[in-house]
Amino acid sequence: KKRVAKKPAATVAVTESAVPAPSQGTPAPTPAKPAKPGSPQQIAQGLLGSFGWSPSQFACLNPLWEHESGWSVSSQNAGSGAYGIPQALPGSRMASAGPDWRTNATTQIKWGLQYIKSTYGSPCAAWSHEQAAGWY
Repeated sequence: KKRVAKKPAATVAVTESAVPAPSQGTPAPTPAKPAKPGSPQQIAQGLLGSFGWSPSQFACLNPLWEHESGWSVSSQNAGSGAYGIPQALPGSRMASAGPDWRTNATTQIKWGLQYIKSTYGSPCAAWSHEQAAGWY
């Protein structure tokens, strides 16, 4: 099982069960603004298509990773040790995307998007799970 924890909560195992439908109280994501050139957000926007997603998926990815790490490549959860933009647990899981996983936003984002695709299918499904369960 892959694990991802939101900060500062304790580590939570991510299961591969069906993603629950968002509750009726779950707000719809707002349309994404264009990201600053060279920012992690712009990198992520540029990679969405390579995972088979439309640009509209960024409206879900942005609040998900803003909540998890503030889009910080060096974000670390003191309680669980989850690391980086996608809060991988352990952070070294991201080494499968590149040896520079500790410091490279592109490497972390590629790993995080692959994790989302294999676990939830899309950023909006991951965001829905985060909204319903409090973690992804």
